[in-house]
Amino acid sequence: MKLQLFTTLALLLAVAPLQADRFKEVQVQDTKLTENLYMLTGAGGNMATIIAGDKVLLVDSQYAELADKIKAKLGELGATSGVTTLVNTHLHGDHVGGNSQLAAGVDIIAHHNVLSRLTQDSQFPRNGLPTITFKEQLKLRLGGQTIRLDYLPPSHTDGDIVVWFEEANVVHFGDLLFEGRFPFIDTNNGGSVKGYIDNTRQLMGMLNQQTRVIPGHGQLTDKAGVQRSLDMMQATLAIVQGYKAAGMTEQQAVEKGLGEQWKSWHWNFITEERWIKTLYRADVN
Repeated sequence: MKLQLFTTLALLLAVAPLQADRFKEVQVQDTKLTENLYMLTGAGGNMATIIAGDKVLLVDSQYAELADKIKAKLGELGATSGVTTLVNTHLHGDHVGGNSQLAAGVDIIAHHNVLSRLTQDSQFPRNGLPTITFKEQLKLRLGGQTIRLDYLPPSHTDGDIVVWFEEANVVHFGDLLFEGRFPFIDTNNGGSVKGYIDNTRQLMGMLNQQTRVIPGHGQLTDKAGVQRSLDMMQATLAIVQGYKAAGMTEQQAVEKGLGEQWKSWHWNFITEERWIKTLYRADVN
């Protein structure tokens, strides 16, 4: 009994530092888009920030453990205060995990469905909950930029917004774009394959050739990059629908695969198998 207790304790002590250090090697990097607008990367969802002296707007907050590194990067870029306005593109932990560390006591803006779902999560810090919500559109002004927040119908989740920096011709898609990767459709939180494809098609019509697009995950891209993602989704959906129409089971569809053309879109979270299952189960009527 004592040996078992000692072994269990030893394992817990060994795992704890690994969890504490999971982001030890992560560095927050910046890409300058205009004089005071930057894309930030680290671990989890990509961020954007406008820094205007003692006013700092941040889009998404990644993980709590990265808060100090994010603050340090904002300071390097000229911020003379902490975050004064935080915008959450949706509810997932890699986009809202740092809310309470970065924006407690200041405006946290999100779609009202995000507040509703996060409130139901007893583990989510109350001081990181959105304090301002909206249903369709909200506009802000900071640092010479009009920042337009647009809600789109259920797709990745039921609370997704895109953030337009109008004068800069830059848009943050949140997780309505996984650049070069199969996307995650969170059906447990209101997501929809049909909605995701329809929203991507709608957004394509709002971009021009000079628009720079910040994806939720992946590299800074443009209209052509969004088109590649749309083409992939439409093509792979047609493949899987064809399998289903031919009477294949889900497992048979997985075993058949999508072909070499789409292999490079596979990644550790949304593998080819998981993407096929998502498409197979989708209601696209």
